Amino acid sequence: MHLLFATSIVPDGALASGYEIANAAIIAALRRAGARVTVIGFTWPGRAAADPENTVVLGSVDVRTENASAPQKLVWVGKAMLSGLTFASIKLRAVSDSDVLAAIERAGPFDGYVLNSVQFVGAFEKLFEGRPSIFVAHNVEHLSARENAAAATGIFQRLLFRREARLLEVVEERLCRQARFVFTLAEEDRAALGVGSDDRSAVLPLVTGAKARKGPRHIDCDAALIGTWTWQPNRIGLDWFLDKVVPHLRPDFRIRIAGSMPSGVTSAHPGVEFVGRVPDAQAFVRAAAVIPLISTAGSGVQLKTIETFELGLPSVATSRSLRGIDHRPANCVVIDDPAGFARALEAAAADIRDVDGSAFHREQIRALDAAIRLGLDKIGVVRQEAFA
Repeated sequence: MHLLFATSIVPDGALASGYEIANAAIIAALRRAGARVTVIGFTWPGRAAADPENTVVLGSVDVRTENASAPQKLVWVGKAMLSGLTFASIKLRAVSDSDVLAAIERAGPFDGYVLNSVQFVGAFEKLFEGRPSIFVAHNVEHLSARENAAAATGIFQRLLFRREARLLEVVEERLCRQARFVFTLAEEDRAALGVGSDDRSAVLPLVTGAKARKGPRHIDCDAALIGTWTWQPNRIGLDWFLDKVVPHLRPDFRIRIAGSMPSGVTSAHPGVEFVGRVPDAQAFVRAAAVIPLISTAGSGVQLKTIETFELGLPSVATSRSLRGIDHRPANCVVIDDPAGFARALEAAAADIRDVDGSAFHREQIRALDAAIRLGLDKIGVVRQEAFA
């Protein structure tokens, strides 16, 4: 079985974001199940595809809004309004329909498509008809857009997110209806997308490939957080942590926060340090006594939660941070109350208890492979009906 995996950014081996980590895990699982997978999409500027023999590169794009100039943002907004596409999808219209169609035809023939998230396929939707498809919903994007609108401080940004939510709800409904099977990354997302039946969808438990290192850890700080904080759902969680949790922590509690940071994020707490990009993300979190898992918005799964569990590190988590995860290790405390969250962080930092994360990793792989086989069976049935 030959599948075309259609995605916005093709794997380049860097695994710099949760989206890229999830894609790598899903593609690897498809190949473990025996499918031949060809990936089509764009690269980041200056990056190359990690597997060029099985990748069709349409060009290079930088779709990160925070990296764009004000004129570029206005161009994207104008094109989105004129085309009726979402702001997220219009950024990927860097090539024409005929260019994408020619690339698909050169790389085929295919038995089916794996439509990976809504952004890329939303930009070129009609080109991926005529073959059975699996839709991978990393998030319920229209619900995330609604949450982003509610959290927006400016009227223009609020209106833009509301428009995204309206359009995304229509596109997501259509993709789910047309797909032979839908994969989500969290159980609650199946019902939110209207595909709650086991005959229509399944949850993909993910892995990051993180492996705990043997031996004692050298602790440099009490707590560490790392993420792409310019992504709005992550920013909402960070604001909650800094505004609601941190004021309850003792003044000498040391917190290091790494990753891309939007302007205007500050903290009056003397122990908070913003360190920017770090060369080794796993080394960074391993140097902390406890990991705060602070998601309060968005859908899908939190890859940082999975990585923390694979590494066996102590954590304090909001209930939202555990979506898409069935097995919680003994050293993870779940608290949504900000003051209680702060107390749990202090307690965990004072009594560090690592666990073996290998059992969690094995269970995730087993469940991931079982779900992938279920979806591929659906493509196989369609293939026999359509091409016999």
